[in-house]
Amino acid sequence: MLTTPASRRSFLTNAATAAAAAALSVPARVAAADGAARHIVLLGDSILDNTTYVQGGPDVVTQLRARLPEGSKATLAAIDGSVASAVRRQLKSMPYDATHLVVSAGGNDALHCINVLDESAGSVAEALGRLAVVREQFRRDYTDLLDEVAARGLPTAVCTIYDARLPDLAERRVASVGLAIFNECITREASARGLALIDLRLICRTDQDLATPIEPSVTGGAKIADAIAAFAADYDWRKGRSEVFTSKA
Repeated sequence: MLTTPASRRSFLTNAATAAAAAALSVPARVAAADGAARHIVLLGDSILDNTTYVQGGPDVVTQLRARLPEGSKATLAAIDGSVASAVRRQLKSMPYDATHLVVSAGGNDALHCINVLDESAGSVAEALGRLAVVREQFRRDYTDLLDEVAARGLPTAVCTIYDARLPDLAERRVASVGLAIFNECITREASARGLALIDLRLICRTDQDLATPIEPSVTGGAKIADAIAAFAADYDWRKGRSEVFTSKA
């Protein structure tokens, strides 16, 4: 997500109302079409490991567990702050009985390159050339990650990066353009491997979906959990083609 790394924890806002509303509602459990139990493993960054940002409210994995049928479970292997290359290490400690994988990576890679957006350039072509260098580095890291994930031979969904809800609208527009470079790599590589896509750009679309300009709130986490539960229940990975999952809200 796009803002300075130092400000990741300084933007925490009061999300008590949203947390209370989510806690009072009982999410519907999504049963798998074949009735089999699932063990979903969440890999990646703070989009899935958002405990720090919900101020005592339920995080993504807790909300996901509430949506799974009896006998199914979810394990959080994602670690806040991870870049794509670091997510590969999370695979080494993956539970042996995992049946489905969900990967969120790229937001922190974008954060590490944010200074490129502030650099001056003599032409649009020069600016695009610098962005192309950023894209190629991320593409290599993300390709290596998905190659290792695909080698596990399990149904897998990858997440896009949602737009940062920056207070300054001009900065928000520029950040959205910058993130498009990363999202293009994510969607391209997922499609090339026939992986499912959880499109967070269509899921976390309002300020209420984020606890900070870049981290999921209880409300946004509920929508993400809905999409993951739908993926685990409905995605037929044996067809070898990508499908896009979003939330109902």
